[in-house]
Amino acid sequence: MSRTGIVIAMRSEAACITSQRNLPFDQAVPIDDHLVIRMCGMGPVAARRAAIDLYDQENVAGLISFGIAGALDDALQPGDLVSPESVQSKQSYSTDSAWRTRIERSLPAHLNVIRRPVAASDELVSTADEKYALAARSGACAVDMESGAIAAVASEKGVPFVVIRVISDPVQFSPPAALMDVLHPDGRVKPIALLASLLNGSLKLGELLRFGSDAQIAFKTLKQVVQATRHELGRQVSGTCQGISD
Repeated sequence: MSRTGIVIAMRSEAACITSQRNLPFDQAVPIDDHLVIRMCGMGPVAARRAAIDLYDQENVAGLISFGIAGALDDALQPGDLVSPESVQSKQSYSTDSAWRTRIERSLPAHLNVIRRPVAASDELVSTADEKYALAARSGACAVDMESGAIAAVASEKGVPFVVIRVISDPVQFSPPAALMDVLHPDGRVKPIALLASLLNGSLKLGELLRFGSDAQIAFKTLKQVVQATRHELGRQVSGTCQGISD
């Protein structure tokens, strides 16, 4: 029986898939007979390690990059679903078109689905200027820090992969770079560090409240996607990777 491995950076993203409390960090957790998730922490290094371990230790037949993303296009707003045809990293990686199509056919009709590429970034893209520049270089509509690493592993191992990302921050309202300093790798807040950042002005309460509100909109969409497509996420995948595209 084949299984799908889902790589997730943050605990709040994992909660969109499972209600299991105290989910272990950086360990493979079976959700059912067809799905296994690994919450690995933010960034490409953690995502690559998680994807490799899912393949080597859990024998997954396909990989999914799942979570939130930042918009690179002014037209995209919190809650918009990005189901990209490719991931733009150091190379361009195509997602599995047949698998992606089956997932999209199961989606609720009211969701706004964008199929343009997602860009990979090694660090948080925290200003509108940085987002516009990345969009110009990559042709992508959204950005995250894990999909490029997962795509590379899928290509190396010869397994199909898809990306399910929902916009959490629009172009004109990006999470401040200082936010990374107050978060644990799994996205939980460090209370003392947060208080210090608010007191010294590196973070502003209004910005945090806005970001939290937008993120909740994204998480709501992620939950809807999982509820509607769960049978397709873990369905027997094609067993071949689309690989590197031109």
